Amino acid sequence: MPLDERRLRWEARYAQTPAPARRPASVLRRAAFLLPPKGDALDLACGLGGNALFLAQRGLHVTAWDYAPSAIAELGKAADRAGLSIRAEVRDVVAQPPMPASFDVICVSYFLQRELAPALSAALRPGGLIFYETFAREAVNTQGPGNPAYRLAPNELLELFSDLRVLEYREYGRVGDPARGARDSASLVAQKAAS
Repeated sequence: MPLDERRLRWEARYAQTPAPARRPASVLRRAAFLLPPKGDALDLACGLGGNALFLAQRGLHVTAWDYAPSAIAELGKAADRAGLSIRAEVRDVVAQPPMPASFDVICVSYFLQRELAPALSAALRPGGLIFYETFAREAVNTQGPGNPAYRLAPNELLELFSDLRVLEYREYGRVGDPARGARDSASLVAQKAAS
């Protein structure tokens, strides 16, 4: 898909997304007690910025990147209304991944670009944390992308970040009662070794 078509698709998606959808990823809410009291955080492929707002409310210096200008504009308005300082930028994160050792926290939710995993690990400072959550192939609902290439295979998230120490991992798939528990996604909290 050409770049302009892809950008238009995302612009249309964000135009139809209601403001309540601007909430942080469940992995970030669930494991917020692991966040450092200060530091630099990145909300990568931030969308409407639920993770960025959540991180800024906890005192972190937040950078948020997304491909869609409308998402960045909406995040800027939400940050202003909340009195939060967030550095929100339109950025193609695939073409311009984060620099090595530049963040204490990285959060990625419902975005999957496998080739970015090494750059994300490298972008963490020693002791830094990544919070990652996205769609899994073993799903019980039809929510999310239909193309399996945009969904994680079982345990794939563990493999993508095998160089980090896993603090939490969830991926229930279709095991047990599919009506209970967090289904359709895999989530990870992992830490880079301290130097």
